[in-house]
Amino acid sequence: MIELQDIRKSFGEKEILKGVSTIMEPGKVNLIIGSSGSGKTVMMKCIVGLMGVDKGKVLYDNQDFTAMDDKEKKTIRQEIGMLFQGSALFDSMTVEQNVMFPLEMFGTGTLKEKKARVAECLERVQLKEAAKKFPAEISGGMKKRVGIARAIVLNPKYLFCDEPNSGLDPQTSLLIDKLITELTQEYNITTVINTHDMNTVMESGDHIVYMYQGQKQWEGSNKDIVFSKDQKLNDFIFASEFLREAKEMRQLEMFKDGKWRDQLKKEQEGGKK
Repeated sequence: MIELQDIRKSFGEKEILKGVSTIMEPGKVNLIIGSSGSGKTVMMKCIVGLMGVDKGKVLYDNQDFTAMDDKEKKTIRQEIGMLFQGSALFDSMTVEQNVMFPLEMFGTGTLKEKKARVAECLERVQLKEAAKKFPAEISGGMKKRVGIARAIVLNPKYLFCDEPNSGLDPQTSLLIDKLITELTQEYNITTVINTHDMNTVMESGDHIVYMYQGQKQWEGSNKDIVFSKDQKLNDFIFASEFLREAKEMRQLEMFKDGKWRDQLKKEQEGGKK
Protein backbone atom coordinates (compact mmCIF):
# COMPACT_ATOMS: atom_id res chain seq x y z
CA MET A 1 0.00 0.00 0.00
CA ILE A 2 1.12 3.53 -0.80
CA GLU A 3 -0.43 6.48 1.01
CA LEU A 4 -0.03 10.17 0.19
CA GLN A 5 -0.76 12.59 3.00
CA ASP A 6 -1.29 16.21 1.93
CA ILE A 7 1.77 16.30 -0.36
CA ARG A 8 2.80 19.68 -1.73
CA LYS A 9 5.43 20.64 -4.27
CA SER A 10 6.43 23.99 -5.74
CA PHE A 11 9.00 25.23 -8.23
CA GLY A 12 9.82 28.78 -7.25
CA GLU A 13 6.52 30.57 -6.69
CA LYS A 14 4.56 28.10 -8.85
CA GLU A 15 2.71 25.53 -6.77
CA ILE A 16 2.45 22.25 -8.70
CA LEU A 17 0.92 19.94 -6.09
CA LYS A 18 -1.58 21.53 -3.74
CA GLY A 19 -2.13 19.13 -0.88
CA VAL A 20 -2.85 15.76 -2.52
CA SER A 21 -3.95 12.83 -0.36
CA THR A 22 -4.89 9.33 -1.51
CA ILE A 23 -4.37 5.63 -0.76
CA MET A 24 -3.20 3.17 -3.42
CA GLU A 25 -3.93 -0.41 -2.46
CA PRO A 26 -2.13 -3.66 -3.38
CA GLY A 27 -3.71 -5.93 -5.96
CA LYS A 28 -5.26 -2.95 -7.72
CA VAL A 29 -4.35 -0.91 -10.79
CA ASN A 30 -4.11 2.68 -9.54
CA LEU A 31 -4.25 5.33 -12.27
CA ILE A 32 -3.15 8.96 -12.20
CA ILE A 33 -4.84 10.89 -14.99
CA GLY A 34 -5.14 14.53 -16.00
CA SER A 35 -4.31 16.96 -18.76
CA SER A 36 -0.78 18.24 -19.40
CA GLY A 37 0.32 20.53 -16.58
CA SER A 38 -2.12 19.04 -14.06
CA GLY A 39 0.68 17.78 -11.80
CA LYS A 40 0.37 14.03 -12.39
CA THR A 41 3.97 13.52 -13.59
CA VAL A 42 5.40 15.51 -10.67
CA MET A 43 3.15 13.53 -8.36
CA MET A 44 4.55 10.21 -9.60
CA LYS A 45 8.14 11.50 -9.33
CA CYS A 46 7.46 12.52 -5.74
CA ILE A 47 6.04 9.09 -4.93
CA VAL A 48 9.13 7.23 -6.21
CA GLY A 49 11.50 9.78 -4.68
CA LEU A 50 12.89 11.33 -7.86
CA MET A 51 11.69 14.61 -6.38
CA GLY A 52 11.32 15.55 -2.76
CA VAL A 53 8.05 16.96 -1.44
CA ASP A 54 7.94 20.38 0.22
CA LYS A 55 5.31 19.27 2.71
CA GLY A 56 3.34 16.13 3.47
CA LYS A 57 4.24 12.44 3.58
CA VAL A 58 4.62 9.49 1.22
CA LEU A 59 4.10 6.22 3.07
CA TYR A 60 5.07 2.78 1.79
CA ASP A 61 3.18 0.24 3.90
CA ASN A 62 3.03 2.79 6.74
CA GLN A 63 6.76 3.61 6.47
CA ASP A 64 7.44 7.32 5.95
CA PHE A 65 9.53 7.38 2.76
CA THR A 66 9.98 11.16 2.97
CA ALA A 67 11.70 10.88 6.36
CA MET A 68 14.09 8.06 5.42
CA ASP A 69 17.81 8.41 4.89
CA ASP A 70 19.44 7.25 1.63
CA LYS A 71 20.13 3.72 2.90
CA GLU A 72 16.54 3.22 4.00
CA LYS A 73 15.22 4.61 0.72
CA LYS A 74 17.44 2.20 -1.21
CA THR A 75 15.75 -0.70 0.61
CA ILE A 76 12.32 0.53 -0.51
CA ARG A 77 13.53 1.15 -4.07
CA GLN A 78 14.67 -2.46 -4.32
CA GLU A 79 10.99 -3.36 -3.92
CA ILE A 80 9.98 -1.07 -6.82
CA GLY A 81 9.63 -2.07 -10.46
CA MET A 82 9.61 0.60 -13.19
CA LEU A 83 8.15 0.45 -16.70
CA PHE A 84 9.33 3.48 -18.65
CA GLN A 85 7.43 5.23 -21.42
CA GLY A 86 9.94 4.32 -24.10
CA SER A 87 10.71 0.90 -22.56
CA ALA A 88 14.32 2.16 -21.99
CA LEU A 89 15.98 -1.06 -23.11
CA PHE A 90 19.73 -1.25 -23.65
CA ASP A 91 20.24 -1.56 -27.42
CA SER A 92 23.54 -3.41 -27.04
CA MET A 93 22.02 -6.08 -24.79
CA THR A 94 19.81 -9.00 -25.74
CA VAL A 95 16.30 -9.33 -24.35
CA GLU A 96 17.59 -11.83 -21.81
CA GLN A 97 20.42 -9.52 -20.74
CA ASN A 98 18.03 -6.56 -20.37
CA VAL A 99 15.80 -8.54 -18.03
CA MET A 100 18.87 -9.83 -16.16
CA PHE A 101 20.16 -6.29 -15.50
CA PRO A 102 18.27 -5.62 -12.21
CA LEU A 103 19.33 -9.02 -10.87
CA GLU A 104 22.97 -8.19 -11.59
CA MET A 105 22.59 -4.84 -9.82
CA PHE A 106 20.52 -5.86 -6.79
CA GLY A 107 19.86 -9.59 -6.90
CA THR A 108 21.41 -12.40 -4.93
CA GLY A 109 21.86 -16.04 -5.82
CA THR A 110 23.86 -17.93 -8.40
CA LEU A 111 24.00 -17.19 -12.11
CA LYS A 112 21.95 -20.32 -12.73
CA GLU A 113 19.22 -19.08 -10.37
CA LYS A 114 19.21 -15.65 -12.00
CA LYS A 115 18.89 -17.14 -15.48
CA ALA A 116 16.02 -19.31 -14.28
CA ARG A 117 14.25 -16.22 -12.91
CA VAL A 118 14.76 -14.36 -16.21
CA ALA A 119 13.38 -17.32 -18.17
CA GLU A 120 10.37 -17.45 -15.82
CA CYS A 121 9.60 -13.74 -16.35
CA LEU A 122 10.02 -13.95 -20.12
CA GLU A 123 7.71 -16.93 -20.22
CA ARG A 124 5.15 -15.02 -18.16
CA VAL A 125 5.07 -12.22 -20.77
CA GLN A 126 5.17 -14.79 -23.60
CA LEU A 127 8.62 -13.83 -24.89
CA LYS A 128 10.73 -16.84 -24.06
CA GLU A 129 11.50 -17.40 -27.75
CA ALA A 130 12.86 -13.82 -28.08
CA ALA A 131 15.48 -14.17 -25.30
CA LYS A 132 18.49 -13.99 -27.61
CA LYS A 133 17.18 -11.17 -29.81
CA PHE A 134 18.21 -7.52 -29.58
CA PRO A 135 15.70 -4.66 -29.09
CA ALA A 136 16.11 -3.58 -32.74
CA GLU A 137 14.85 -7.01 -33.81
CA ILE A 138 11.52 -6.91 -31.96
CA SER A 139 8.31 -4.86 -32.24
CA GLY A 140 7.19 -1.98 -30.04
CA GLY A 141 4.69 -4.17 -28.19
CA MET A 142 7.36 -6.81 -27.57
CA LYS A 143 9.69 -4.13 -26.19
CA LYS A 144 6.97 -3.12 -23.71
CA ARG A 145 6.64 -6.74 -22.61
CA VAL A 146 10.41 -6.97 -22.15
CA GLY A 147 10.15 -3.82 -20.03
CA ILE A 148 7.42 -5.47 -17.94
CA ALA A 149 9.50 -8.63 -17.50
CA ARG A 150 12.44 -6.51 -16.33
CA ALA A 151 10.17 -4.57 -13.98
CA ILE A 152 8.91 -7.71 -12.22
CA VAL A 153 12.14 -9.74 -12.20
CA LEU A 154 12.96 -8.70 -8.59
CA ASN A 155 9.44 -9.61 -7.39
CA PRO A 156 8.51 -6.00 -6.60
CA LYS A 157 5.81 -5.00 -4.14
CA TYR A 158 5.25 -1.78 -6.10
CA LEU A 159 5.08 -1.27 -9.88
CA PHE A 160 5.21 2.16 -11.54
CA CYS A 161 4.31 2.56 -15.23
CA ASP A 162 4.75 5.78 -17.19
CA GLU A 163 2.42 5.85 -20.21
CA PRO A 164 2.74 2.08 -20.85
CA ASN A 165 0.68 2.28 -24.06
CA SER A 166 2.47 5.22 -25.61
CA GLY A 167 3.13 4.62 -29.33
CA LEU A 168 1.25 1.31 -29.47
CA ASP A 169 -1.68 0.35 -31.69
CA PRO A 170 -5.07 -0.15 -29.95
CA GLN A 171 -4.95 -3.96 -30.02
CA THR A 172 -1.44 -4.13 -28.57
CA SER A 173 -2.41 -1.54 -25.95
CA LEU A 174 -5.23 -3.78 -24.77
CA LEU A 175 -2.81 -6.71 -24.46
CA ILE A 176 -0.40 -4.62 -22.37
CA ASP A 177 -3.25 -3.43 -20.12
CA LYS A 178 -4.44 -7.01 -19.65
CA LEU A 179 -0.92 -8.22 -18.81
CA ILE A 180 -0.32 -5.46 -16.24
CA THR A 181 -3.70 -6.15 -14.62
CA GLU A 182 -3.03 -9.89 -14.46
CA LEU A 183 0.41 -9.40 -12.90
CA THR A 184 -0.99 -6.89 -10.40
CA GLN A 185 -3.59 -9.36 -9.19
CA GLU A 186 -1.39 -12.44 -9.46
CA TYR A 187 1.43 -11.01 -7.31
CA ASN A 188 -0.70 -8.58 -5.24
CA ILE A 189 1.38 -5.63 -6.45
CA THR A 190 0.53 -1.99 -5.77
CA THR A 191 0.54 -0.76 -9.36
CA VAL A 192 0.58 2.96 -10.18
CA ILE A 193 0.13 4.10 -13.79
CA ASN A 194 0.44 7.57 -15.23
CA THR A 195 -1.67 7.53 -18.40
CA HIS A 196 -3.60 9.46 -21.03
CA ASP A 197 -5.08 6.30 -22.53
CA MET A 198 -8.86 6.23 -22.08
CA ASN A 199 -9.03 2.50 -22.82
CA THR A 200 -6.75 1.94 -19.84
CA VAL A 201 -8.95 4.18 -17.71
CA MET A 202 -12.19 2.44 -18.63
CA GLU A 203 -10.91 -1.16 -18.65
CA SER A 204 -8.19 -1.27 -15.97
CA GLY A 205 -8.87 1.56 -13.53
CA ASP A 206 -9.58 -0.11 -10.19
CA HIS A 207 -8.68 3.18 -8.53
CA ILE A 208 -8.38 6.47 -10.41
CA VAL A 209 -7.08 9.84 -9.27
CA TYR A 210 -7.96 12.70 -11.62
CA MET A 211 -5.62 15.65 -11.21
CA TYR A 212 -6.69 19.18 -12.15
CA GLN A 213 -4.42 22.21 -11.68
CA GLY A 214 -2.38 20.50 -8.98
CA GLN A 215 -5.29 19.20 -6.95
CA LYS A 216 -7.11 15.89 -6.68
CA GLN A 217 -10.29 16.84 -8.49
CA TRP A 218 -11.93 13.42 -8.42
CA GLU A 219 -11.26 9.91 -7.12
CA GLY A 220 -13.03 6.65 -7.80
CA SER A 221 -13.09 3.51 -9.97
CA ASN A 222 -13.79 2.91 -13.64
CA LYS A 223 -17.31 1.92 -12.58
CA ASP A 224 -17.84 5.18 -10.69
CA ILE A 225 -16.52 7.29 -13.54
CA VAL A 226 -19.45 6.38 -15.80
CA PHE A 227 -21.87 7.98 -13.36
CA SER A 228 -19.70 10.90 -12.22
CA LYS A 229 -21.30 14.33 -12.16
CA ASP A 230 -17.95 16.13 -11.97
CA GLN A 231 -18.01 18.38 -15.04
CA LYS A 232 -14.24 18.84 -15.27
CA LEU A 233 -13.74 15.07 -15.20
CA ASN A 234 -16.46 14.47 -17.78
CA ASP A 235 -15.01 17.12 -20.10
CA PHE A 236 -11.62 15.41 -19.85
CA ILE A 237 -12.67 11.76 -20.17
CA PHE A 238 -15.61 12.08 -22.53
CA ALA A 239 -14.26 14.90 -24.69
CA SER A 240 -15.59 13.68 -28.05
CA GLU A 241 -19.13 12.90 -29.14
CA PHE A 242 -18.09 9.29 -29.74
CA LEU A 243 -16.89 8.89 -26.13
CA ARG A 244 -20.02 10.56 -24.78
CA GLU A 245 -22.12 8.04 -26.71
CA ALA A 246 -19.91 5.23 -25.40
CA LYS A 247 -20.54 6.47 -21.86
CA GLU A 248 -24.28 6.34 -22.42
CA MET A 249 -23.97 2.79 -23.76
CA ARG A 250 -21.96 1.72 -20.71
CA GLN A 251 -24.57 3.29 -18.42
CA LEU A 252 -27.27 1.37 -20.27
CA GLU A 253 -25.34 -1.90 -19.90
CA MET A 254 -24.90 -1.32 -16.17
CA PHE A 255 -28.58 -0.39 -15.88
CA LYS A 256 -29.55 -3.71 -17.47
CA ASP A 257 -27.20 -5.59 -15.12
CA GLY A 258 -28.73 -3.87 -12.11
CA LYS A 259 -25.41 -2.27 -11.18
CA TRP A 260 -27.02 1.17 -11.41
CA ARG A 261 -28.62 0.57 -8.00
CA ASP A 262 -25.21 0.45 -6.32
CA GLN A 263 -24.13 3.61 -8.14
CA LEU A 264 -27.35 5.40 -7.21
CA LYS A 265 -26.86 4.41 -3.58
CA LYS A 266 -23.34 5.89 -3.66
CA GLU A 267 -24.69 9.13 -5.07
CA GLN A 268 -27.36 9.30 -2.39
CA GLU A 269 -24.85 8.64 0.38
CA GLY A 270 -22.54 11.37 -0.88
CA GLY A 271 -20.39 8.95 -2.88
CA LYS A 272 -17.36 10.32 -4.58
CA LYS A 273 -17.05 13.62 -6.34
